[in-house]
Amino acid sequence: RVSFMNNQKPQKPTLSGQRFKTRKRDEKERFDPTQFQDCIIQGLTETGTDLEAVAKFLDASGAKLDYRRYAETLFDILVAGGMLAPGGTLADDMTRTNVCVFAAQEDLETMQAFAQVFNKLIRRYKYLEKGFEDEVKKLLLFLKGFSESERNKLAMLTGILLANGTLNASILNSLYNENLVKEGVSAAFAVKLFKSWINEKDINAVAVSLRKVNMDNRLMELFPANKQSVEHFSKYFTEAGLKELSEYVRNQQSIGARKELQKELQEQMSRGDPFKDIILYVKEEMKKNNISEQTVVAIIWSSVMSTVEWNKKEELVAEQAIKHLKQYSPLLAAFTTQGQSELTLLLKIQEYCYDNIHFMKAFQKIVVLFYKAEVLSEEPILKWYKDAHLAKGKSVFLEQMKKFVEWLKNAEEGNWHLGSQVG
Repeated sequence: RVSFMNNQKPQKPTLSGQRFKTRKRDEKERFDPTQFQDCIIQGLTETGTDLEAVAKFLDASGAKLDYRRYAETLFDILVAGGMLAPGGTLADDMTRTNVCVFAAQEDLETMQAFAQVFNKLIRRYKYLEKGFEDEVKKLLLFLKGFSESERNKLAMLTGILLANGTLNASILNSLYNENLVKEGVSAAFAVKLFKSWINEKDINAVAVSLRKVNMDNRLMELFPANKQSVEHFSKYFTEAGLKELSEYVRNQQSIGARKELQKELQEQMSRGDPFKDIILYVKEEMKKNNISEQTVVAIIWSSVMSTVEWNKKEELVAEQAIKHLKQYSPLLAAFTTQGQSELTLLLKIQEYCYDNIHFMKAFQKIVVLFYKAEVLSEEPILKWYKDAHLAKGKSVFLEQMKKFVEWLKNAEEGNWHLGSQVG
């Protein structure tokens, strides 16, 4: 520990772990990162650029030097070669070392080796974890003070450390700093960072990390407000070679839009809005957010089914369902203009009847109702029966549908009365 005797000049730190007694009024004076810096820089200069030797030196020094107190100084040196002044510049009069991230080669392999140094250090001295996170947040805020090459190296290193779990994705909050965003520094930095992160893991692992810290829907904020569109984001990151990130953000937006649509639909239904208004709203949302008819019909089905408190008695629930669905069939019919949408609806009905045990016997009645109401047509029903059904409860449902399917295959207009045949 670096300590001072009362009323004496500061002594150089000793590495033998000696302690000097101090009075309270001298505590403030004891905090002198300069001497700590000299020790670390001298050690790094002696070990040279062999990063394994660097890791060993740092490991051993932790027993003698006060890493807990001087965490910021330690990390400043390892990243920038010396203590950083506010804004990210190195003080001119400071001694510095070339054994640091900023003086290293700008390539992934070198940054992976540096990541190992930080990993080992933080594994060995767990208490440095928080200090390191604070350091990276600070460095990101200082980005404008670094050269482009230094920023690139820091971005690669950060991506690797995010991939191996040394850092938490919440550090990315620093990139949303208004000045960094406005000058395009955040977006450019994010390109290098995500490239090295995805290179270490994959887009799915990245997505999980982002979701954990509620960052999955905030990536567009890397751009100024007037450029926060999926189109702009997609173009920028696709051109930078990050197509998977573009697709991920597009998908996130689409999930968000679908959730919003479902929420709004349920509110409109519970208010009893006219179907023509609901249909108009849904069609506008489809166009605006590029949502397919298949997706919409599935959303409408689940919204329709969730607006009701279903009877717990199996013999009553079918009757209740038919009455309810008959009322909503014009709404569903408006979004089954394609065979694929009809098939999607059939699969949703199958899934629902299987997952809700009281509905097991109601499947055929619902399908027939929708056939009569022109929500479903013959071809998709036959396709579903033949090979497009789900495995869930298929023997029960195929058995229920047998007579109706035979009738569909054989029926000629006017020769059969649907009601009497399939009830």
